[in-house]
Order: sequence, then structure tokens, then C-alpha cells
Amino acid sequence: MTDPVLDLVKRAVATADEKQAIDPVVLDVSEHLRIVDYFVILSGASRRQVSTLVDEIRLKLREAGHRPLRVEGAEEGEWVLIDYGDVAIHVFLDETRRFYDLERLWSDAPRLSVVQA
Repeated sequence: MTDPVLDLVKRAVATADEKQAIDPVVLDVSEHLRIVDYFVILSGASRRQVSTLVDEIRLKLREAGHRPLRVEGAEEGEWVLIDYGDVAIHVFLDETRRFYDLERLWSDAPRLSVVQA
């Protein structure tokens, strides 16, 4: 992982932990996809928490000089995608995360243990 990408992933996971996200996971999907190297997957217990997680992650990453290419799903608050190019951050409502189960879908992708920033 290059330093800017590692920094982005670490900051996203640290922010998620600070805001009590449910089970943050980092998957290395670089061997499976050409458009993104890492998925950060996490969830919140309510739409309000999902919104807070999205807002805080974007704020902390912006403060570190990272800008998303796009954000999708923020209005609905069930599955928000924050696309940073090499890293796609998926913030789910917990029940939505269980339904789509990206970890199972990408079960052959290595999970990374991320040391917090």
C-alpha cells in the first residue's frame, strides 16, 4: 500500500472507531478489481449514525488532504459509498450491511489489519 493510500485507510478506520462504527473491515480487492484497491466496510446502528460516520470520515480525510471523487447514497442513509479512487468506503446501516454481505461476496479478498493513525 502506498503511503497516501495507507494514510487514507488508517484515518478512515480510526475515525470510524472514534464514532463507534460497527465492525470496520478493510479488504484488499486489488487482485479482483481494476478500479479500486481497497474496500473499507463499516456500519452504523441507525441512519443518524451512518450520516455521522460519513460526515466525520469525509471531514477527517479532507483535513488530511484527501478529497472524494464522488459520494453516493448519502440522502438515503442505508448504504453510502465514498469513492476515493484507490479506496472505496462503504458505510452501511447495519441491517443493510447484513443483507448485502460484501464480506461474503469478497470472501477471497485478504482482510487487512490496520494499525490506527
